[in-house]
Amino acid sequence: MAYSRAKVSEFVIIDGNEISFEPGETLLEAAKRADVEIPTLCYDPRLTPAGACRMCLVEVEGSRLMQPACSFKAAPGQVVRTQTARVQRNREFILSLHLADTIHDRDVMEDNNPSHVHELAERYGTAGDWTTLAKQRAGRPDDVNKFISFRPDRCILCSLCTRYCDQVEAVSAITLAGRGAHTTITTADARSLTDTTCELCGGCVDVCPTGAMTEKAALEYGKPERELDKVRTTCNFCGVGCQIDLNVDTEANQVVKVTSPPPGTTVNDGNLCVKGRFANDFIHHEDRLTVPLVRDPGGGLREATWDEALDRTVRGLQAAAAKHGNDALAFISSSRCTGEENYLMQKMARAAFGTHNIHQCAAT
Repeated sequence: MAYSRAKVSEFVIIDGNEISFEPGETLLEAAKRADVEIPTLCYDPRLTPAGACRMCLVEVEGSRLMQPACSFKAAPGQVVRTQTARVQRNREFILSLHLADTIHDRDVMEDNNPSHVHELAERYGTAGDWTTLAKQRAGRPDDVNKFISFRPDRCILCSLCTRYCDQVEAVSAITLAGRGAHTTITTADARSLTDTTCELCGGCVDVCPTGAMTEKAALEYGKPERELDKVRTTCNFCGVGCQIDLNVDTEANQVVKVTSPPPGTTVNDGNLCVKGRFANDFIHHEDRLTVPLVRDPGGGLREATWDEALDRTVRGLQAAAAKHGNDALAFISSSRCTGEENYLMQKMARAAFGTHNIHQCAAT
């Protein structure tokens, strides 16, 4: 008589809870789906795990050493503990090391970007206030690019910026260089980013957990991100529909900078191009049209309400169609509009005015 083997568990046990996982998933991925918090400083779901920050170390039954949850694969029946005294001591120790190697004062550190290091230090505690180490990393103070600044005194060598540049943008414009305390983020021969393969997408700024990579214009504005209000909108530079967050100084009615939503939440997966992230100064340009203009009887342009402008447009189109026929009309849309807006334009041409003379600039 044949006996079947006991069914192998399809769960990993984290802090006493059975959590299902897919083949190839890491402990961190399984924990995230179950809302089990494991802190990280060098993890991004778009990137290959590096295990560089050691914040995500957890105890795995049967393993003498703690394992990095971001890269350690889940296995059936695995027993994992994320809240033991040993795990907590490691987190406090790692955070104390990072604070000693950066800027201890959170208000100074967060002059622009938020500091994830200080956020975690407040949440998990530290092993005490340690003496700040002398900063030995070299920067690139002569980099003439207009958008991105690297501040080595805030860098914790998580490698998020270099991995993003390599794995997402695939341009490898920046890299880790040097050894020991002199290790820094640099370019080939420490050139300006504009003299490298860099596309100035700002992804390095977005993933940086400390503000070492930061936006020059927002830094010059002088108001930290925590004091700005985020407004979700659609980027208007092309028809892809990338979602962006306008960071607004409400008191001054000023858009200070653009950031991207978290990875995995929108169509652009947290990624933006150079225009989407940095080309926002047109919003407050003195030549920008903010109200409709219509022609007066003398041929000059004057400001009008939207109702008046739309009424004038409808009457003009109807008059042209009545005099010359529907095919005398042509409608041109823009690749800067959303897909929904372009759809409405062609529907207006075909359904409302009965013509197939509809074009969009992306088709040329």
